[in-house]
Amino acid sequence: MYSTNNWILQVATSCALAAHKLQRPVRIYLNRKTDMIMAGGRHPMKITYSVGFRNDGKITALELQILVNAGIYVDISAVIPHNVVCALKKYDWGTLACDIKVCRTNHPSRSAMRGPGEVQGSFIAEAIIENVAATLSKDVDSVRSINLHTYNSLQSFYEYSHGEPNEYTLPIIWNELAVSANYDQRTKMVEEFNRINTWKKRGICRVPVVIQLMQRPTPGKVSIFSDGSIVVEVGGIEVGQGLWTKVKQMAAYALGAIQCDGIGGLLDKIRVIQADTVSLIQGGFTAGSTTSESSCEAVRLCCDILVERLKPLKENLQKEMGSINWETLILQVATITFIGFPLKEFSF
Repeated sequence: MYSTNNWILQVATSCALAAHKLQRPVRIYLNRKTDMIMAGGRHPMKITYSVGFRNDGKITALELQILVNAGIYVDISAVIPHNVVCALKKYDWGTLACDIKVCRTNHPSRSAMRGPGEVQGSFIAEAIIENVAATLSKDVDSVRSINLHTYNSLQSFYEYSHGEPNEYTLPIIWNELAVSANYDQRTKMVEEFNRINTWKKRGICRVPVVIQLMQRPTPGKVSIFSDGSIVVEVGGIEVGQGLWTKVKQMAAYALGAIQCDGIGGLLDKIRVIQADTVSLIQGGFTAGSTTSESSCEAVRLCCDILVERLKPLKENLQKEMGSINWETLILQVATITFIGFPLKEFSF
């Protein structure tokens, strides 16, 4: 969480004051409940809106007034308005006006949890869509569908968000989901169930979600040892999102291009370790939902160079030996390197 420095300073100041007054070491222990109160959680918001729409459910205008409770410290609050607007980009609101104010209050500082601002923005969008559908007595799914941004409408309203035509896939995914999940058929089954059951009801819906991703350079390093084992280092931090698993799979896939015998067991030979600045340049921060992808790409580039350097030797050995497995290939590389060939020719 990004608010760590703020509440640590509070605790440290209290500790220092007590130590100064008592002239002895002081330790303060926070239980989990107090710790969570100080961390603050997500930003509460007060939203007022006016929306205009046609009888078919197409929204033509939206005015939003949002007050964001940032708490006592600035923390990550400065980016919340931008993230809220990004989450609204899934729908074409027609004429859109946003007035978002970040408010300092006497509450604990609010912090970035997961998708800071995007979660609230998506909730705001769906609340408006459902209100429009309820007012018109229409199925909310049809109102969502008719208001989805197309590539042309996105291009008209947002200069830097539309990309290339083949890159905007929200309507395609929306339609494919209806087919793959048998959405229409299951909707009819839910309606029939609700018709014949008075007290027990069921529901089904699909909700689009968009998030703006930012890719950034991430370092990576792949080392192959003489016994055939492989160590991978990346700048990203494993915090439970499966980064190391993805990186390990990418390394096995990329090195598999050498096509040695028994290459299927390569995954078991790979070990991912946490890098430090002694062996790798600083990797920046882990956030934004793209660290895994950036780390995997760095590992892929490393492995491509290794494959390029190992393939000529593998082909020569194959002519002499007929078939060659991974361990034999790497042992031969280690032997050649030992008798005088530069190591850089076979490692990256």
